[in-house]
Amino acid sequence: MKRILILSFAGLLMGLTACQKSSSSSNTTMNVKITDGPGNYDAVVLNVKEINVKTSGGDVTLNVGSKAFDILKFRNGRDTLIASQTIPSGTLKEVRLVLEPTGNYVRIGGVNYDLTTPSGQTSGVKLKVQEELLDGVAYTLLLDFDAAKSIVQTGNGKYILKPVIRAIPQAVSGAITGFVTPIASSPKIYAISGVDTVGTIIDATGKYYFNGMPEGSYKVNFETSAPYINKSITNVAVTKGTVTNMGTVALN
Repeated sequence: MKRILILSFAGLLMGLTACQKSSSSSNTTMNVKITDGPGNYDAVVLNVKEINVKTSGGDVTLNVGSKAFDILKFRNGRDTLIASQTIPSGTLKEVRLVLEPTGNYVRIGGVNYDLTTPSGQTSGVKLKVQEELLDGVAYTLLLDFDAAKSIVQTGNGKYILKPVIRAIPQAVSGAITGFVTPIASSPKIYAISGVDTVGTIIDATGKYYFNGMPEGSYKVNFETSAPYINKSITNVAVTKGTVTNMGTVALN
């Protein structure tokens, strides 16, 4: 579940997630991380205002943790998390990186020069993309910023930011789902891997859903009360970017 997109004057988006208690899911946890390719500058500071994400499930503005940062500090395998949030799952349609109108600059020979990005400072630097985001599966979007190609010097000595970014989206978790019958059994359901245990319950249709599950093998326990019976299913495999469907489990 890995694609490489080359973005020229384009934007962003984001996931590692913790296991959550949920009977169903219509959301995806997305993390945006950024890294950099070498550039012959002392510093390249980007002052990010927000990241807007549009999926077929809705639009979300992602909170940016640290707005201004020197992208050159994150190269040679290093990266930094700039946004992390739950967004509606579905088809990813557009991501926009919106910069503050001031605070973006390049440092050359100890001197700071303002970077102008008219599009990025108003409506945002846009990325059009079709990427399917599964319910309850966490994703990361690693943005590889090419500083050498992204900064253009004009004839009058000014500098313009035209971002060239290689974006690498990938799933970093999976999910488990299934149904229980009869619904009246109302079991407590636990997914266990080593010392980690995640619990959930069924919804009105008998469906259960574990989202944001790290890849691995799980034992799933169904605990109910008489006249229904408890069950335990072992070796339930979770793979990144997939939803493992356990089918229907009968507790009678």
